[in-house]
Amino acid sequence: MAQTAPSVSTDRPQTTTPPANTDDGPIVPDAEFDAALPSLSGDINAPLEPIAGFEASAAPKPATTTTATTQAAPAPVRPTVPATENAVVPETLPDAILPEAAELAQPLPPLNTFDVTPVEVAGVDDKRAVEIRYDTVVKGLDAIGGTAQFRALSSLEEGDGKAANATMVQARAKEDESLALRIMRAKGYYDGTVSSMIEHPQGGRIRAVVTALPGKLYTLSSIRIDTQPTVPPNLVDRELPLKVGDPIDAERIQAAEANVSLKLPQQGYPFVQVGQRDILLDDATVTGGYTLPVDTGPRSSFGTYSTTGKLAFDAEHVGVLARFRQGELYDNRKVDDLRAALVATGLFSSVSVEPQRTGQVAADGTEAVNLLVRQDAGPARTLAGEAGYGTGQGLRVEGSWTHRNLFPPEGALIVRGVAGTQEQGAGVTFRRSNAGRRDRTFQILANASRSNYDAFEAFTGTLGIRWSYDSTPIWQKRFTYAYGAELIGTNEDTYDFTVGERRRRTYGIAALPLFAGFDTSDNLLNPTKGFRVKLNVSPEGSVSDGVRPYGRFMVEGTGYYPIGQSIVIAGRARAGSIQGIDRDDLAPSRRYYAGGGGSVRGFGFQELGPRTPEVDEDGNNLARPIGGRSLNEFAIEARYRFGNFGIVPFLDAGQVYEGALPDASDLRFGAGIGGRFYTNFGPMRVDVATPIARRPGESKIALYISIGQAF
Repeated sequence: MAQTAPSVSTDRPQTTTPPANTDDGPIVPDAEFDAALPSLSGDINAPLEPIAGFEASAAPKPATTTTATTQAAPAPVRPTVPATENAVVPETLPDAILPEAAELAQPLPPLNTFDVTPVEVAGVDDKRAVEIRYDTVVKGLDAIGGTAQFRALSSLEEGDGKAANATMVQARAKEDESLALRIMRAKGYYDGTVSSMIEHPQGGRIRAVVTALPGKLYTLSSIRIDTQPTVPPNLVDRELPLKVGDPIDAERIQAAEANVSLKLPQQGYPFVQVGQRDILLDDATVTGGYTLPVDTGPRSSFGTYSTTGKLAFDAEHVGVLARFRQGELYDNRKVDDLRAALVATGLFSSVSVEPQRTGQVAADGTEAVNLLVRQDAGPARTLAGEAGYGTGQGLRVEGSWTHRNLFPPEGALIVRGVAGTQEQGAGVTFRRSNAGRRDRTFQILANASRSNYDAFEAFTGTLGIRWSYDSTPIWQKRFTYAYGAELIGTNEDTYDFTVGERRRRTYGIAALPLFAGFDTSDNLLNPTKGFRVKLNVSPEGSVSDGVRPYGRFMVEGTGYYPIGQSIVIAGRARAGSIQGIDRDDLAPSRRYYAGGGGSVRGFGFQELGPRTPEVDEDGNNLARPIGGRSLNEFAIEARYRFGNFGIVPFLDAGQVYEGALPDASDLRFGAGIGGRFYTNFGPMRVDVATPIARRPGESKIALYISIGQAF
């Protein structure tokens, strides 16, 4: 291959000498100059010359001396400049001064020793200098209901009307063009166009204008579902709420598909899988053909249970909690109910329930499903405490230690203690939750206590057994009940009217307490609507100077009516009666009393009702409450809530009577106001009240502090 050598320019700079030397000729003769040039090879592939030779030829010629001690290597021929009177002598630059080697070996200084503080220019505010303000204007999206969504996602809106320069505003507007286009397509406007422009009105703020032209709305021309036969027929079609002519609205279509995923597992298809939709648009007719693949999986029924993980109890007890039986058609809502019941036990850090295929076909053609419960048992021990104060009742603090699963499944041991100014006690309770059936509780308890109130002083021991179907804050039920038996031994002081003084008596009491309740309220601790009815019946027998059977009865109704979003009107009525025994033959602790935070506010604990004619050593009337065989109570309050706080004005009324049936005579009233602090476990309550038409010896102001509403 022929090679062409690079051309060399022959233009040279010309030196102009003074006129006096014009006859001296060229400074460097051409022959001498050409001889000094290195020879050039015509072969461009020839190897390069050694670097050493190049450096030697490039080295400066050493200065000539008159006496030479060594023979220097021949230097390359250089053109010399003849010494003339006006010749320009080239300037010689000195060698660079380099640091000493030791200095070069020193380590670099650390980065943190450098001063990186930005330079501040006096009188210049950087933020104000680069910031401009703009307004965002959106056109064309109101007609299709897309403006709110646009503003929620807009880059222009996110900038809050501020930018460093107009170019940044333009960039944001371009991003919002794409956003507006996506919104139009999501709502079925596939032919829409979007433009943006930046307006600079004279003397005003910049305006970023995004203009959308939606065009025509696309609708569904056909709906096709690719799926297996179902029972009942066309189940998927029925649960897909779309029809021909509907807009091709992404949100609506996704909601319809989600409805299939939700409804089919409630009707026997737990393994349904909704595939990827396909919509074929036709711009000529402005329609789209919709196709949805759905794999229903087998129609299934409930089968067995299995469990894995860190177990709190076995699979057999899982079956106790379930509200369905083996062979029932699968319903995902009942599985959710089972999961909620497992959570309500309080025994798990985490728990899940998953359906699994077994391949076993039942007689009705359904496939039996195994429910796999994945357990992660949490801490089983709990320390709890509560405190309260009431006028006449004093300070009361209660604490408890609970092992919720000491005797699996769900067999709890509870040790509790009460310390207060007028009450002390301790007790032990064994409780089995979900005992043999869902939501049934079995308890055995033993308590010992001392009570010292104005009405009586008592040392009491109790043994009891109880079955109940109760509501809890997690699982509130409409109908509840309880039944059981109690043996009570108590030594109490009572006023003996025959001798006119107090004396101590010991009572043995056997009771069969029964309870029934009906509750339509919306919350156990803080109801805002609905009503409740409670009935207590306790056939009892008292042994003290003879055996005396009698019955205790109590009925109570409460109602809650909301007014707007912030006010709830709440009311309560209660009536009680003891039949079959005289008051003075009844142990003082089994009589009825009224007054206090859970009764008639404005009065001290057990302050209402008949009183004894007692006097002290100085002749002052003590007039202690003595209790009665019947009572009635009424209350109404307005609960106003703002945020996590509330104010509650209230009016209470009530009285205790010596007779077996209550009447409306001599009703006493108390009025007051309360404060509420609402927490996730219920409101904390502080009530202050005073009696109306206060009588001598009654409290002027009564204070009540507790958890939960008064009723």
